[in-house]
Amino acid sequence: MQEDFLHYIWQHKKMSVAHLKTTQHETLEIVSVGQHNTNSGPDFFNAQLKIADQLWAGNVEVHVKSSDWFVHNHETDQAYDNVILHVVWEHDTEIFRKNNSIVPTLELKEVVDKMVLLNYSKLLSAKDKWINCEADFAEVAPFVLESWLERLYIERLERKSETIEKLLQDSKNNWEAVLFKMLAKNFGLKVNGEAFFSMANAVDFQIIRKLQNNQSTLEALFFGLTGLLDQDIQEPYFLVLQKEYRYLKRKYNLHDTEVVPIQFFRLRPQNFPTIRLSQLATLYHLHSSLFSQIMEISSLKNIYKLFQVSTSVFWKTHYSFGKVSKPSNKKITKAFVDLLIINTIIPIKFAYARHQGKDVNDFLLELIQQIPSEKNSIVSAFNKIKKVSHTAMQSQALIQLKTTYCDKNQCLKCAVGNALIVK
Repeated sequence: MQEDFLHYIWQHKKMSVAHLKTTQHETLEIVSVGQHNTNSGPDFFNAQLKIADQLWAGNVEVHVKSSDWFVHNHETDQAYDNVILHVVWEHDTEIFRKNNSIVPTLELKEVVDKMVLLNYSKLLSAKDKWINCEADFAEVAPFVLESWLERLYIERLERKSETIEKLLQDSKNNWEAVLFKMLAKNFGLKVNGEAFFSMANAVDFQIIRKLQNNQSTLEALFFGLTGLLDQDIQEPYFLVLQKEYRYLKRKYNLHDTEVVPIQFFRLRPQNFPTIRLSQLATLYHLHSSLFSQIMEISSLKNIYKLFQVSTSVFWKTHYSFGKVSKPSNKKITKAFVDLLIINTIIPIKFAYARHQGKDVNDFLLELIQQIPSEKNSIVSAFNKIKKVSHTAMQSQALIQLKTTYCDKNQCLKCAVGNALIVK
């Protein structure tokens, strides 16, 4: 028996509540279970209980055994002086207040719904499963799953907004700088995301602003910071960029030693860091106030239009320095913009609205549901159990579900787990 399960039983009243009695044989009526406390102190604050026709208001403490009160040294902690009920699975000793009166105790093992207990044991005893509820996930009612996935997506946005708030503090409340760092990271995708992010952190955004009028100068800055110009190549454009970066490095006292090395291995040519950095430079060359533009956009169509950018002329016939390739436009694809919307645009819109005390959840939910589901190992595994991911909102929610709940055995905090326990 786990204490978390007992918290769940008490919080959701998964027991026969009609004729409850304490271990002292006094009648017990639950008016309010109280507020669940996830920090130190009693497990539930501000509960209201009627014990032997006397109304009590105070805290509730939950343990597997009554004697755990002493194991946790609650008898010496003043925070537990206002406990009005001790809820336990097994009552094995009395607990006394300072005035020597007994703390009323409710023993759960005889009043818990047996089916709830059986379902819980089945869920948590799953062996060699990708997720605990793998055998029963498909049984969950569609409306339960749909509403839970929507909530999980907002929860994921809330988590991402915490990261954005930290970036905002580091950038001295410069939203344009925060956007640049996030876009840089996502232009690098999974392989070069950290490298591009470290590049963005290595340069003050005010320098980006000063250089925006010249696309090749921006490329020199990005390529130089990421070490792509640390080669001996006698190509004219390479030499121009190399010379320009040396000048910029001296002028702005740039430090690139902390920038994570760039990777080309296992990347398709269209995702080469050279191409992505050139596209990023083009984007900032064409749009001097990108953050303001993104905040004003209210349709998916206009987001796609904003990101209709390509590389500089040199990269239309190259994927790397020193080797000419077949001419191609190398525009940012719709699929790539979708990734930027999922991982940068919507999170920063959410964080900015939250920062201003506004609620844009409905708009963002409508926006994300217009984008097709992502394809990754987590989404594929869920879809194999039950075809559930059709939009990017659902794929993002499933990632949140797997990493935050399933992997951590948080079934009692999951709507799917709850539905299966009480079925």
